Amino acid sequence: MSARRIAFTARDGLVLSALDHPGPEHRTPLLCLPGLTRSAEDFDDLAARHAGRRRVLALDHAGHGESARAREVSRYGIEDSLRDVLDAMAALHCHRAVLVGTSFGGILGMVLGVVRPTVLAGVVLNDVGPVLQPVGLESVQDLVGRDPALPGLDAAVAHLKDRLPPLVMDAPAWQRFAARTFRPGPDGAWHPRWDIRIARAMGAGGPMPDLWPAFGALAHAPLLLLRGEVSGLLSRETADAMRAARPDMAFAEIPATGHCPTLEEPAAVAALDAFLDRIA
Repeated sequence: MSARRIAFTARDGLVLSALDHPGPEHRTPLLCLPGLTRSAEDFDDLAARHAGRRRVLALDHAGHGESARAREVSRYGIEDSLRDVLDAMAALHCHRAVLVGTSFGGILGMVLGVVRPTVLAGVVLNDVGPVLQPVGLESVQDLVGRDPALPGLDAAVAHLKDRLPPLVMDAPAWQRFAARTFRPGPDGAWHPRWDIRIARAMGAGGPMPDLWPAFGALAHAPLLLLRGEVSGLLSRETADAMRAARPDMAFAEIPATGHCPTLEEPAAVAALDAFLDRIA
């Protein structure tokens, strides 16, 4: 069965969107939360691999993909985004899940361990941890806040290759990645699939809070950490400290990859699928 695109309303009335890839009710579903410039379609290949074996839900954050843009920039903060995740779980009848969180999605997953730990049957942190490197954050903010108005898909691919950290993808994969990142507008140019005002929300949020307590709140849940080998956001020192704090945590480093892995690299697929196979 193909995925269903579902629209639902957050508690403040903002219309949000998710992709629902159906699966058997007796198995724990996956709840996939993308990064700041990403969308629910990023998890299509993961859902296809687990088709018929596990339900996979993927959320478009507020201001991203098919979800509505907020009136106030402050609506894009962590607190409201966390409420959106809980609203999505209620609307989609997903009461407990394995959370797969890329970058910003992983931050939400850690904080969810503090406010609602019982909903987490496991957590996958994709290139994110309790300490984020400032240089990595600056590059993310710069990308988020610009609309390059590109002339076509090939230009979008070239733009991403020039601006993003190293990613190991062939030409068709780069085209799929770019098509999930930009879309053509009424003017014929390709624009970001997110509200570029999110960069202002990042700048207004002040310094990142101490997330070590949030990481510690995941102690009850099986945990997998994926790190890009040359990530500028998640340092090797932070990854090592996370592994020391959680010796039982599964870990994989994705060769020649920066922030952040697409989850389709062979090392990521092997680690992710092996981790999920251990969860009923």
